[in-house]
Amino acid sequence: MIDAGPAGRLRLAPSILSADFAHLAASVATVDSETDWLHVDIMDGHFVPNVSLGPAVVTSLRPYSSHFFDCHLMMTNPGKYLEAFRRAGADGCTFHVEVGGTAQLIRDAHALGLRAGLAANPDTPFSSVAPYLGEIDLLLLMTVFPGFGGQSFMGEVMDKVRAARHEIDAQHLALDLEVDGGIDVTTAPVAVAAGANVLVAGSAIFAQPDPLVAARAIRDAASRSV
Repeated sequence: MIDAGPAGRLRLAPSILSADFAHLAASVATVDSETDWLHVDIMDGHFVPNVSLGPAVVTSLRPYSSHFFDCHLMMTNPGKYLEAFRRAGADGCTFHVEVGGTAQLIRDAHALGLRAGLAANPDTPFSSVAPYLGEIDLLLLMTVFPGFGGQSFMGEVMDKVRAARHEIDAQHLALDLEVDGGIDVTTAPVAVAAGANVLVAGSAIFAQPDPLVAARAIRDAASRSV
């Protein structure tokens, strides 16, 4: 498994959902020098109204990247697929607190050698994830409703990000705090100022004329808020 690096360090994780699937390995390589993780969005058409990717894509991409693979399982039954994603080359799997069975999913992920992440939708209260902070490796607070890329950043989620950062620091936890949705040069510093340290950006990187320049601009903007 690839080391995620020290918890709390600022990281940029491009979402390959917005990349050119016909040239996926080349798209990822283009931004390699300005990014830290790769964010892989997995959608089952049930938990969210869209379908995307699967273990086979992770398998095919793994030989072309030495980055940490941050797999976001937007699925009704993620537990059935944890082992498949681990075999495919995932380093961490994040599942949603809304699907239930959270404690068992965390145990199962760790038993497979995966970093365990827990995600919450914008309208899910912080109290739903707070009991698990000491058990997980990553907390993902969605800044859009999951399902489709290109949505607008929901600034009201920053109250939840601030609450999470306060608890993480108060409990001295080695835990990454990630945000996903509408992250660009304007919103990245807002999220970092609220306490996030992992930024997922899709269309703001891969849909731009020069993805590498776009990634560098987001990192620079975020770094000014650290």
